[in-house]
Amino acid sequence: MGMQVAFNRWLSGRLAKPLVFVAALLPVVWLVLAAAMDWLGANPAEALERSTGDWALRMLCVVLAVTPLRTVAQLPTLARFRRMLGLFVYFYAMLHLLAYSWFDMGFELADIARDIPKRPFILVGFTAVLLLTPLALTSFNRAIRALGGKRWQALHRLVYVIAGLAIVHFFWMRAGKHNFAEVAVYAAILGLLLGWRLLRFFQKIGLQPSSILRRQLSK
Repeated sequence: MGMQVAFNRWLSGRLAKPLVFVAALLPVVWLVLAAAMDWLGANPAEALERSTGDWALRMLCVVLAVTPLRTVAQLPTLARFRRMLGLFVYFYAMLHLLAYSWFDMGFELADIARDIPKRPFILVGFTAVLLLTPLALTSFNRAIRALGGKRWQALHRLVYVIAGLAIVHFFWMRAGKHNFAEVAVYAAILGLLLGWRLLRFFQKIGLQPSSILRRQLSK
């Protein structure tokens, strides 16, 4: 119990947010350094494109882990980092989109517009970035006040749809090489985090998943 109090106190301190910000920024610092030092292998463009996408997915997992960790570990102060971490999801997703637009398409907007609907995995990924945009634009107190708490919460539940689209995008991207090991890991993590929320929802409305299953079986 004393450790929880001490950790909550540290998370509430002035240094916590800057340290989390720096930690979330380290991957892009490393990628810039690796590109400058020619450490990205034979195809640096592909490495940059895939790495930014991987980090967008990782940051999404981190964001969705905040509420379960805050509840299970009794660390309410974790909530103060969720908004910043959510913006980092958008930051890495935009870097991923920028890398595709630059390295694959040479910033030719007409070619990009034709390519997106032609390739399903790119269409799904682009849709995820589009859905992330209103979440990023409304991550500020003024937007929350303008929308109202309930509307803001309803809008930000789009993150669950985005998580599904991100996994589908990742799956289709790896399907060409029949490499699904990482996809399975991320799908399991996101499934666990979303499943926890579903269980909490059932508990909140007074239903147990086992009772729902019994009702379905009795039909």
